[in-house]
Amino acid sequence: MHWIIICTAALFAGGLNAIAGGGSFLTFPALVFVGVPPIVANATGTTALLPGYVTGALAFKDDLGSLRSLTMRKLVVFSLIGGLIGASLLLATSDAGFRRIIPWLLLAATCLFAFGGKLANRFSHASGSAGFAPDSVWPSIVVFVVAIYGGYFNGGLGILLLAAFALLGETNMNTMNGLKNVASVVLTAISVLVYAAGGAINWPLAFAMMVCSTLGGYIGGRLARKMPAKLVRIVVVITGAVMTVIFFRG
Repeated sequence: MHWIIICTAALFAGGLNAIAGGGSFLTFPALVFVGVPPIVANATGTTALLPGYVTGALAFKDDLGSLRSLTMRKLVVFSLIGGLIGASLLLATSDAGFRRIIPWLLLAATCLFAFGGKLANRFSHASGSAGFAPDSVWPSIVVFVVAIYGGYFNGGLGILLLAAFALLGETNMNTMNGLKNVASVVLTAISVLVYAAGGAINWPLAFAMMVCSTLGGYIGGRLARKMPAKLVRIVVVITGAVMTVIFFRG
């Protein structure tokens, strides 16, 4: 029964990520529900979603390019360093401590998912098309901070990255999505290496979830054109809100 729960959650998580994002709202609670310790659940769920980030980056390879205020090289470097720090912070947190933080992380991720689009648009209008100056340190700092969050807790990462790129002055959605996937691959890959070195990944579960999430991503990609993304986003937000309440109640 535990395997059925885990694989079903991964299948639907892959589909959600392909359509609107928010797969972590299913994988993480499912792992905790079947008895996986919170830190291991977070590390295992993040590992399971890594292939989806890779295929997503490949899908946007023709749209990749540097941001107006941040080169690709800096994006990769600061995503790498931030992901390394975030993953290390996770391993330095006790299960009891992480369990206390989980509801707040889920709440933050749910709010990001619910209001991330409006947040990105507001940042985009506020910053204008010019963005930051090419020699400004702020773009690197923004990516660095987001990467730390992504290395520590993967929920809502995509929305946060899109909002960050909008803040930096990017307006091309395809470019933003491509760069989002590149940053996600880099920071998640280094995070997985740190998790693995710290023995925080349940590999049998991770491999099974990888297969199911990849299958779900394929199915979700085929359905994406037929299903209203707004409806899917509403379902994700409701799921995140329910999970947040459940974890707050202990």
